[in-house]
Amino acid sequence: MNMSLRLAWRNLWRQPRRTWLTIGAMVFSNALLVFMISIQFGIYDLMIDNTLQSFTGHMQVQAPGYKEDARIRQSIPNVASLALDLRQELDLETIAARAAAFALASSEERSYGVQIFGVDPDYEPLVSTIPGLVRSGSFLEDNDAAEIVIGQVLARNLRVELGDEITLLGSGRDGSFAAAVLAVVGIFDTGVPDMDRSIAEIPLGHFQNVFAMEGDGHQIVITAPNLDATDALKPRVENFLPKDEGLVVHDWDALQPGLRQAIQADLSSAFFMYGVLVVLVAFSVLNTQLMSVLERTREFGVVMSLGLTPGRLGRIVLLETAFMGLVSVALGALLGGLITMYFGYNGFSYPGMDEMAANFNLPDRFYPQATIATLLLGPTIVFIGAILAAIYPALRLRWLEPVAAMRAA
Repeated sequence: MNMSLRLAWRNLWRQPRRTWLTIGAMVFSNALLVFMISIQFGIYDLMIDNTLQSFTGHMQVQAPGYKEDARIRQSIPNVASLALDLRQELDLETIAARAAAFALASSEERSYGVQIFGVDPDYEPLVSTIPGLVRSGSFLEDNDAAEIVIGQVLARNLRVELGDEITLLGSGRDGSFAAAVLAVVGIFDTGVPDMDRSIAEIPLGHFQNVFAMEGDGHQIVITAPNLDATDALKPRVENFLPKDEGLVVHDWDALQPGLRQAIQADLSSAFFMYGVLVVLVAFSVLNTQLMSVLERTREFGVVMSLGLTPGRLGRIVLLETAFMGLVSVALGALLGGLITMYFGYNGFSYPGMDEMAANFNLPDRFYPQATIATLLLGPTIVFIGAILAAIYPALRLRWLEPVAAMRAA
């Protein structure tokens, strides 16, 4: 085996230019794959975080069955107090209590059905981007004030402006008639017409009075320090919740199932393009090794006549490819990792991204992260593709006749 390794390594450098060109193509492909996969996974993390931070949070505490039915009676007792206890237990400020109900919002001219959320003015900005997207006026400040923040589309539909009054008509938790007159103190623009049309926020304390909630609510929204911390945080929340209430914790995957499906669909199309790149590299390796085998036909005939088996010659060809693949994996992963680390520190942006980010209250740059998976996934696939491409040249040696090979020009 040691002799085969030495022969394979020596054979590579009989044509150094061709070897370096092949290694260079593999290194370029590996570095490109490392960088592109790191960017893609970085974009996915940013997309998930920004989608969840807009309103949903990384996880929510809810009453059993509320996620499916969202009935006002399926509530969390003393929701603000429980949220406070969770903040202290987890040493995490990004936890906010909410209550929700459906109501008819009316102005002097029009009426529309909307979903009303009672939110804690002090903590809602920590779990949602909506407070930062208020374009006119300001967000809620007093937990018991008779005021409301609505979306830009709803304001246009109701034909109301800052300072105008909106009348809410709905049903309380106890079946009573819920009614309130609220002053518009803020108008937000999320850039998502459905949200701007269908939701409005009022102070949690006032919501509980209007809808006869008696201090209860429907959601405790929790935003983890980062997406990776969600899995570790969820069991801590579940263990802290009072057992007699039967409260449940839903993570982001359960709250936003379409988000993972969208990522999986995008991954499928992306890996198809990566597969095309790997196939091109494999054909480059196939061409190199096939030319190498054809050029050494006479030499192979001589050594076979001396007793060297075709199987051992084939292994030498595969070892040559393996050496090129290992060199390209090391150099490609290193180069791709350095590029990824540079943009991971300085951020990556493209023309127009800062303007779009400002409209949606998002960061204007994203930061790809080099991980073991992103460093090795692409290069490993290229390495396997190169080995598979070298199988055909190696197999040709099994049909090589020593006498005919020695007569080859």
